[in-house]
Amino acid sequence: MNSIKEKLSGVFALEITLFKDDKLLLDNLRKNFMINKTLLIVIMLTVISGCTTERQPAVEEQNSEDTSIPFVDSPVVEEGAIIKQISTGHAFTEGPVVDASGTLYFVDIPFNTISRISPDGKRSAFVRGSGCANGLAIDREGVLHACLNGDRCVVSIDSEGNYTVIADNYRGKRLNNPNDLWIDAKGGIYFTDPAYYLRETIEQDGEHVYYIPPDRSTTIRVADDLMRPNGIIGTPDNKLLYIADERGRTIFRYTINEDGTLSDKTEFVKSGSDGMTIDSEGNIYITGRGIAVYNPSGTRIETIPVPEGPANLCFGGSDKKTLFITARTSVYSLRMKVSGL
Repeated sequence: MNSIKEKLSGVFALEITLFKDDKLLLDNLRKNFMINKTLLIVIMLTVISGCTTERQPAVEEQNSEDTSIPFVDSPVVEEGAIIKQISTGHAFTEGPVVDASGTLYFVDIPFNTISRISPDGKRSAFVRGSGCANGLAIDREGVLHACLNGDRCVVSIDSEGNYTVIADNYRGKRLNNPNDLWIDAKGGIYFTDPAYYLRETIEQDGEHVYYIPPDRSTTIRVADDLMRPNGIIGTPDNKLLYIADERGRTIFRYTINEDGTLSDKTEFVKSGSDGMTIDSEGNIYITGRGIAVYNPSGTRIETIPVPEGPANLCFGGSDKKTLFITARTSVYSLRMKVSGL
């Protein structure tokens, strides 16, 4: 019994580490613990173990449910649109990205999988035993890339689900837990490297942001003055990069230099964020308790409530006007007035 209590204590310590900005989620976990304690232990201890399990989410069938009232007079959401649940039965969804065919890819971190939803709504597992994949991105050639929290590297993934490691160290020392990435117009990759699971085994001298040039010849550290970088997104003209400092609870904006390095760091908004995205008008979407939308000047123009705490989001659909949202146990969609990039 004591050993179980010690493990559960570690579970809740990890909750605070991963979800410290989401009081509602913590309250719900604790409130429902006696009812769902087995599921909670499995989920959280899976994360602690580095996502080594190859278990597939138990729910394979597709679930759809409308879960909100219609939006009215929104500057970015389509008039009358509602948030629609398009998949559920997961543990913790993240990393949404849509390919040219309209297929949505996303990860379930505790269950260690990359899944996909086809344009006709069918869900299937793409990669089992993903290395604890988190952020996903697709380059202009259609190649999928991922940050692997557990395997501590950045990889490209072919159509069969096979990995090629692109970066796993900086100056000979292993990366922390690569979390999120953005691919620029040249094909270079920016990625954040916080330390969520390491604590005593960290090899780097902090939690930083890196750039991999298009030729993949090296890994360059481009930001070393953040407390815990997480979400990252850039503008399509390769001029500006936004990075969320989760622990510092600030989103910073940088100028992207010709060689991929960063300069002119300025505070964009005083808020933390997990994943982020950008629309065709330059508005930045950040995740937290719902989705906050800021225009390029840093003024909040919309707040989008989500039934579960959102972790990441992206645009997709044939007209790029569908916002896909990964939120805890589910994936949601919402029709927009504005389009993605």
